[in-house]
Amino acid sequence: MGDRAAEHASTPLEDYALLSDLHTGPLVSRDGSVDWLCFPRFDSPSVFAALLGTPEDGRWRISAVDGEVAHRRYLPRTFVLETTWRTPTGTLVVTDFLPPGSDQADLIRRVECTQGQVEVEHDLRIRFDYNRAKPWTRRVEPEGTARHGLLSVAGPDGLLLAGPLLYPHDAQQDKPQAGMEERHEASPKGHPDDYQGAVADRLSGVFPLSAGESLDWVLTWHLSHQYPPTPEDPQEALDRTLEYWRQWSARVDAEQEHGRTVLRSLLVLRALTNSDTGGIVAAPTTSLPEEFGGVRNWDYRYTWLRDAALTIETLVAHDFTDGALLWRDWLLRAVAGHPDDLQIMYGVAGERQLDESELGHLAGYEGSTPVRVGNGAVGQYQADVVGEVMLALAALRDAGIEEDEFSWGLQKNLLRFCEDNYDRRGHGIWEMRGEPAFFVHGRAMMWAAFDQGIRAVEEHGFDGPVAQWRTLRARLHEEIMARGFDEELDSFTQTYESTEVDASLLQLPHTGLVAYDDPRMLGTVVGIENDLQDEHGLLHRYRTGAGLDGLEGDEYPFLICTFWLVEQYACSGRTEDAGALLDQLTGYANDLGLFGEEYDPVSGRLAGNFPQAFSHLGFIRAVDALARVRAAS
Repeated sequence: MGDRAAEHASTPLEDYALLSDLHTGPLVSRDGSVDWLCFPRFDSPSVFAALLGTPEDGRWRISAVDGEVAHRRYLPRTFVLETTWRTPTGTLVVTDFLPPGSDQADLIRRVECTQGQVEVEHDLRIRFDYNRAKPWTRRVEPEGTARHGLLSVAGPDGLLLAGPLLYPHDAQQDKPQAGMEERHEASPKGHPDDYQGAVADRLSGVFPLSAGESLDWVLTWHLSHQYPPTPEDPQEALDRTLEYWRQWSARVDAEQEHGRTVLRSLLVLRALTNSDTGGIVAAPTTSLPEEFGGVRNWDYRYTWLRDAALTIETLVAHDFTDGALLWRDWLLRAVAGHPDDLQIMYGVAGERQLDESELGHLAGYEGSTPVRVGNGAVGQYQADVVGEVMLALAALRDAGIEEDEFSWGLQKNLLRFCEDNYDRRGHGIWEMRGEPAFFVHGRAMMWAAFDQGIRAVEEHGFDGPVAQWRTLRARLHEEIMARGFDEELDSFTQTYESTEVDASLLQLPHTGLVAYDDPRMLGTVVGIENDLQDEHGLLHRYRTGAGLDGLEGDEYPFLICTFWLVEQYACSGRTEDAGALLDQLTGYANDLGLFGEEYDPVSGRLAGNFPQAFSHLGFIRAVDALARVRAAS
């Protein structure tokens, strides 16, 4: 794998754009290559996986011959990507999008010559099942349209490409070089059987365009045993896509400080939400490394209770409650059953079986192996997750969303789970793979769970064993202060058994356990600055050499941790520090406003799974906190 990776330099993550139809999230590079696409869901096997290897692992590149990218952008308030190419002879605009609200999975790519003359080149390499199955491809006439189509199938998957015909790459040299009509619509002489059950490793084509001319391609996924669906009409699909995203985002004021990046971050959180099930994925990718060339490569295409709950809190704070209700319904289905069956994460539709495996045939992003699918952390106990869920559901109540008997029954079951696991050690918010411990953040979130249960009874009139919850809440408070705060260090600690600090301790005020300006928190901030902050002002999650995470190697600073520091600074009176750090962090988003999980300040590159919900919600919270403090002063 090492030699293969060395032959192909990975595209920087900041050069990628996200597309979304609220079911899946492909990544498109600045130079027009769809290097990651899972159809039909975020957690489905990929059909393009060049992101985790080489072009031979699957991609679809559309480019202008002899051209270079002059500009790219999302059309305002949408996930419709527009890329402008300039060549010595003309200008080409490529528009990429997935239409939401459809009952099928489509990727649509439009090319238009806006000036002069250009040639449009395709390189399409379909690789089903993470490049474990190459398709058989044949030519068909899609139902309901006169356009040519190519049907590629392997195992359960089928892809129909509708639009001007592409050809096996080795047949290109014999293609006629006639005008547009013959090139686009006629079956070239000498190649009548190109698609009679052939394995087409690579499909390509070159299409000349003059100013005012345009072409469309629609790639549609379907189950291979079913008849191929009718392709979307590209213009109708584009109009519908623009309307959907602009209507959803219309309430967001993008003119405030950092407003455009907040708008994009809210859009990302929506884009990572499955519109059918309500499941919110942590990221649309797998195995993008926490250290280039390292082994800390994880699959984030699932719904973590913690990540989803924090996302919901953020959306509710910005008056987006529809998606929050959809997530609450997902939660009711996913965690149904006995409280002891609770997991920390589920599939997008609530699946419980997320076995982790390695794809040894993929070279990995920047040679980072292993490439993993599934996530072994699904079996971990993490004491904090119920607290985050209870805080999110409380935010819904406080926003005026009516509780019902089923959702309140769920919350009572969650608190019963906390009771049953009160004395259980866990693996913590960072899913460490070492020995379990009593993590202070986890114990504080358990305190918050009982606190929100009590508040629901006292302020909203619900029923429950409130006296018992009060007793457990008091015990936890006393325990955390006695065992989780080190008087000598003047700091809260990562675990009861250690003197290490952890960036998750910055979340203690969010639980309500302590105030942002509590002397114990201020002392903890000093400890975090001394031990976890690098010379660029960025925070690491914890010291990786402390022995608890059970993993080799290191990792770059986590963006959400530094966003938490901005929030802490703002709420404890350090507004100038908060503003300066927030401005710095905002500059780490790419040109489209997307954040990765981490940032390497030495190379100036984003790292980790991309784009990352954690980072985007952390950014929004930091902006909100600073704005509230400034407004009150």
